[in-house]
Amino acid sequence: MSRVRAAVIGVGYLGRFHAQKYAAMADVDLVGIVDTDADRAREIAREVGARPFTSCGGLPENIDAVSIAVPTTAHAEVAIPFLKRGVAVLLEKPISARLDEARAIIDAAARGGAKLQIGHLERFNPALLKLSGSIKNPMFIEAHRISPFKVRGADVDVVLDIMIHDIDIILSLVASPIQSLEAVGVPVLTDAVDIANARLRFESGCIANITASRVSADTMRKIRMFQSNAYISIDFAKAAVDVYTLEENKQISHHHLAMSESDALAAEIRSFVDAVRGLAEVRVDGIAGLRAIEVAHAIKDSMIIPKQ
Repeated sequence: MSRVRAAVIGVGYLGRFHAQKYAAMADVDLVGIVDTDADRAREIAREVGARPFTSCGGLPENIDAVSIAVPTTAHAEVAIPFLKRGVAVLLEKPISARLDEARAIIDAAARGGAKLQIGHLERFNPALLKLSGSIKNPMFIEAHRISPFKVRGADVDVVLDIMIHDIDIILSLVASPIQSLEAVGVPVLTDAVDIANARLRFESGCIANITASRVSADTMRKIRMFQSNAYISIDFAKAAVDVYTLEENKQISHHHLAMSESDALAAEIRSFVDAVRGLAEVRVDGIAGLRAIEVAHAIKDSMIIPKQ
């Protein structure tokens, strides 16, 4: 496949960026922009030089790939028909709000022989990629992901909206089943939980403490890992890394790594396009997406919500 014929479905805040990345790629023909808001579809289509549509049915039959950035509750409804036809899908995180729908999405991809990638964007953060070979058997992980409230994403609670990022990262780093977990959450601005903390204990002995909030005045996206002879801190927002290691002379050495300017979304979409063209494997597949929401639902099921 020399060029990928792609479309973006749902061009709200994030979908617009998807469209821009595809439009900038030399091996992609962006053939359609779909949004139920006709004015929005026309606006973004005009911006990126594509045709606007208000429904998926208007897209060309010979399309190769789609990015889907609709609300989480509509993921299965929109993604499954494409996957059954063999069209590759980049589906924004989380894969779904429901486990049964997530499994149906994965099954549709398998039946249609379609590539399915889940948009866990932090997997493409340069700080995490830089340390891919240095993180070995972490025994304690602490993650904080807090931000001001935004209406987008509020169709699900903070676990599926924000904490899911760190759940996915931790599962990719800890090769061990979860032995137990406990969690607490508080609704603040919505009827769902807006701030939550979860403590995961893995069979390997690793403990992960995760805090997520969408009601903070500040923004923080940090994860700290402790392993034998090393302490690693990653600031995802600043794409910066601090590594402290114990040397043979019992002295502590500190290495600060500031990553160069990088576009994680462009890297994610580049990875997806390469997979569609058969040049690479899908980096974050449907099974990874399912594992993340399985843990998210286990956290939600065990969550203690203090009485108001």
